[in-house]
Amino acid sequence: MQLADLIQRLKAISIDGPVDREITGLRYDSRRLGPGNLFVAVRGSCFDGHSFIAQAVDKGAVAIVGEKPGLSKRATMIVVPNSREALARLAATYYGDPSRRLKVIGVTGTNGKSTTTFLIKHLLERANQSTGLIGTVRYEIGERVLPAQRTTPESLDLQELLSQCVEAGCRNVVLEVSSHALSQGRASEIAFDVGAFTNLTQDHLDFHHGMKDYFEAKARLFDSVRDNQKKERAAVINIDDPYGQQLSARFGKDLPIISYGMGARAQFRASNFKVEMNGTSYQLNAKEKSYLVRLPLIGRFNVYNSLAALAVAHAIGADVRTSVLALANAPQIPGRLEAIPAKRQFHVFVDYAHTDDALLNVLRTCRDLHPNRLILVFGCGGNRDRTKRVLMGTVADQYADYAILTSDNPRKEDPEAIVRDIEAGFKRKNYEKIVDRKEAISRAIALAQPKDIVLIAGKGHEKYQEFGDHTIPFDDIEVAARALEEHPVELSRHGS
Repeated sequence: MQLADLIQRLKAISIDGPVDREITGLRYDSRRLGPGNLFVAVRGSCFDGHSFIAQAVDKGAVAIVGEKPGLSKRATMIVVPNSREALARLAATYYGDPSRRLKVIGVTGTNGKSTTTFLIKHLLERANQSTGLIGTVRYEIGERVLPAQRTTPESLDLQELLSQCVEAGCRNVVLEVSSHALSQGRASEIAFDVGAFTNLTQDHLDFHHGMKDYFEAKARLFDSVRDNQKKERAAVINIDDPYGQQLSARFGKDLPIISYGMGARAQFRASNFKVEMNGTSYQLNAKEKSYLVRLPLIGRFNVYNSLAALAVAHAIGADVRTSVLALANAPQIPGRLEAIPAKRQFHVFVDYAHTDDALLNVLRTCRDLHPNRLILVFGCGGNRDRTKRVLMGTVADQYADYAILTSDNPRKEDPEAIVRDIEAGFKRKNYEKIVDRKEAISRAIALAQPKDIVLIAGKGHEKYQEFGDHTIPFDDIEVAARALEEHPVELSRHGS
């Protein structure tokens, strides 16, 4: 593509150099550059792309987009007010605006995004609508399954994935949209048809300046839906959540709102839910009809996730009855209250819960299963919102019979210091501290007695553990399964 065509949508402050150059590709990572590429210098949390401009030119970049003038005389230098915004526009242009050839569903909220996106994909495909998925657990494009690098990729990578969805014959794509991505413009230039909001609770306050800022970041998804020029648009909103009520009031005049929840105001309303070890059932009232929903996922929070999925599928054109029947065969979402085959008289679950609200929800769900004792293993991530640690400790103290405080992804922080922060939330002495996560999981399983539940929370589907200068392979599911094999049945009867 010619540089002149590629930069037409940019708000360029200045252009120094020829624009009749052929561009062979876009890059924001100087390590991946090749001859004829355009390099976009993006400011990150750890590195500033402007520091790598000379290296980019040495590797063959023929054009540079950045926020500082005069950093290159050997390539065409295009100065813009905001490099991230420019990257999103360049990416959309380069890949031919793939979102306009798809129905794009964005799901945002603190908790439930992954489960909701998996359920939406399942329902739409049961309605014979091929659907791609981009989110925390993995990326699914046609028959291909790719490992996820982050919840919402950088705008260039995201546009490339959307383009691949088009090439794979997808009609729709459903993606998790994080508050970081919305704040940084990674989802800019995407024509969203439907935006879905799950809930908002405290998280990421190391990045956002308070809950108001966090909420405003989430609201940007619905700005994008409103500003989309497509005819059929909708906002699917959890009306039981106070922030959902704010979104409904803010966008109700500009967008069709499809509300869901358990209250009388919800258009997709659940009642009479029943939680059992093999799933959840409830009565759905929607579109002036009533349905019995059977869901092979456990918990009240999964009632909300499935309601969101049903409402989104309806917005995209799927029949409600067909969707209800499809929910009976919904897939297990990796690391979301995932049962580990124990072959014991107790149960072991792994869950991604890493906020106080998510932990509260999953502990309540486990309580609904009426265990003899609820044994919890959890920690908190390093270099992230420290204020939620004591809150998670308080929740664990109130809802677990016994807790083992351990390491999560400590990153550059001292794991023992993180555990001390969590410990401050406990009033009872119903816990112990084992920083080594593998040892902590093994200890919990050794403590388990008949009719107990062991819940291992915080990492879910993740297959690694992050430390300051290295990352190691670590899978809670594999570690728990190995611990079950290593502990003879008689050891499982030991008390705490």
